[in-house]
Amino acid sequence: MAKVIPVVNQKGGVGKTTTAVNLSACLALRGYKVLVIDLDPQGNCSSSFGVDKDTLGAHAYHLLLGQAKLPDVIYQTEIDSLHIVPTNMNLAGAEVELVTEMGREGRLVEALHGQVDDYDLVFVDCPPSLGLVTLNALTAADGVIVPLQCEYFSLEGVSQLLRTLELVQSRINPKVKLEGVVLTMFDRRNKLSFQVQSEVQNYFGELLFETPIPRNVRLSESPSHGKPIALYDRRSTGAVAYEALADEAITRLELSLESR
Repeated sequence: MAKVIPVVNQKGGVGKTTTAVNLSACLALRGYKVLVIDLDPQGNCSSSFGVDKDTLGAHAYHLLLGQAKLPDVIYQTEIDSLHIVPTNMNLAGAEVELVTEMGREGRLVEALHGQVDDYDLVFVDCPPSLGLVTLNALTAADGVIVPLQCEYFSLEGVSQLLRTLELVQSRINPKVKLEGVVLTMFDRRNKLSFQVQSEVQNYFGELLFETPIPRNVRLSESPSHGKPIALYDRRSTGAVAYEALADEAITRLELSLESR
């Protein structure tokens, strides 16, 4: 059965989508069967895999609202073993429309039930908020990955995310846990990056992934070409970093190709 791993941070611009896209791509290229669900109305994850958001039929909005089944909203990417449930700005309305619905936090659980057994991993790219859409992802999750930008206020707001995670654990989904924290936009020329790394290490301990993701022009360019970095420029420092992060993820998430 697939492990469901949302990539979550209520702050925007921290490398959340970049991590969801490139970690999933690296694992798929190694033979793991991966589904990515784009739950951010901006649809940047969808665009990063070359999906035209403006011409979508049914997508993640229809899945959450119960208007479509999972097989009807899955799109093939350029990587054979990687599929995506894309979205666009229509998903922004789901927050409002779900408020009055019964079992509103469990819509994604219902949509995935019995439908993702052929996958090894389901990554969920969450919106930069802790609203109902993110709550749906946490309710369906086995574990959570949190990207943190290497800036002074990187830990600000994380305590709120951790409190939300604890509430979900205690009231809705006891199996969900924090799998790890990824430092993004790491600049080795900047002393601040190392200071933030030390601070995050002291706060999270072993939950911090050893591999920081660097600031990298090629990594920033790849979404505009509709390709993950592993396909756009696999020799770039960004691609090398995500390959190393994939190594860690395989160990931490206890993934095995032999067990499939």
